[in-house]
Amino acid sequence: MNSEFPPALFITGTDTEVGKTVVSAILVAGLTAEYWKPVQSGANAGTDTAWIKEKTGLPDSFFHPETYILSHFLSPHAAAFREGIRIDISAMTAPTRRQSSHLIIEGAGGILTPLTETETIADLIIQLHIPVLLVARSGLGTINHTLLSLEKLRRIGADVLGVVMNGPQDPENRKAIETFGNIRVCAEIGPIPEISPESLSETFRSCFRLCELALDISKRYR
Repeated sequence: MNSEFPPALFITGTDTEVGKTVVSAILVAGLTAEYWKPVQSGANAGTDTAWIKEKTGLPDSFFHPETYILSHFLSPHAAAFREGIRIDISAMTAPTRRQSSHLIIEGAGGILTPLTETETIADLIIQLHIPVLLVARSGLGTINHTLLSLEKLRRIGADVLGVVMNGPQDPENRKAIETFGNIRVCAEIGPIPEISPESLSETFRSCFRLCELALDISKRYR
């Protein structure tokens, strides 16, 4: 199954707190992949890199340093301004893989989360030119947020593998997203009672089902 995934994946979301980091951890564990978070806000409360390292149990060599670490739990552009830091998205180049054939890149917030006064996560996706998985909530309100996010991703020319729905299964919402978004839901991630290397790997094996679009994209990126 691992060979069916593109060498690199960009994990973005419909909003903040939709489960991007959990999905990233599942992919890192399931693919034994390397991980990179280009911009980390709210580092005073810990980093996503440190959390995924702890939960997957992988060695330090699988984790690449953030390009920007910001202390305040704010949008990156606001946190950077408050801390006197100037974010330059041209400095964010995907690291070379050292230990794995896969690299998981996790964005910050949603697609239009500002990184600078004029640039957003969408601009970073364009620059990196890496296929995208969109993480969405499974519950009420997700249809509108997901469809708008898909529309933006397609408008900027991103290769979207599919949608990952995070939370209790909702067949009606899944059907609406697939129908109106003309997309496949690649995985539905339910609550994980205890997050560990074993439970993350098992969730990967049981939840991810790649669609034809994903396979087509993976061929183009080899």
